[in-house]
Amino acid sequence: MIVPDGHTLQLFEAVRDRDEQIFWTGKPAFLPFILRGVPFLLLGLVWGAMDYFGFIGPLLRGEGRAPTGFMGFVVPFVLLHLFPLWLGVLNMARLFLVYGNTRYAYTNRRLMMRSGFWGIDFKTIDYDKIQEMEVDVDPIEKMLSVGTIQAFSGSATSRGTRLCDEFVAIPSPYEVFKNIKEVSVNIKT
Repeated sequence: MIVPDGHTLQLFEAVRDRDEQIFWTGKPAFLPFILRGVPFLLLGLVWGAMDYFGFIGPLLRGEGRAPTGFMGFVVPFVLLHLFPLWLGVLNMARLFLVYGNTRYAYTNRRLMMRSGFWGIDFKTIDYDKIQEMEVDVDPIEKMLSVGTIQAFSGSATSRGTRLCDEFVAIPSPYEVFKNIKEVSVNIKT
């Protein structure tokens, strides 16, 4: 196990129990962490391009004649219709802002996740709540020798999609995974 330094331990002090021992802390690798937002950004950009070339551009160039009073309706419609574009761009901005505060830890009691950009947010998962864990290493993470650990604790969306908590793009994911499993088994038995 990697023993965290004093500064890193301070990052979790606000939620650490008095007799809780932090075994490991980690920070995500920048590039794979940020690239997680690219698919949603691309969807937004494609949506925005279709809107622009489909009706915004022709209206701006005067190629289409709008009925009188129609332009007062078009501007709010376009702003709302471009919502996927705005969400994609804002999600990328959020990832950049959250990255500096994102840290992960596991202790003798639970998994801990720290993030946030306006304030610091913490999420914890007690080992007895974890039902399944897995390691996922995508091609970009593999090139950078990092990976993502996913922990499923029974949460799901209203449509039944499983919600997993993740340690995203961390170094030595297989070693961290094995250590978490070992602590988890010791706690459960």
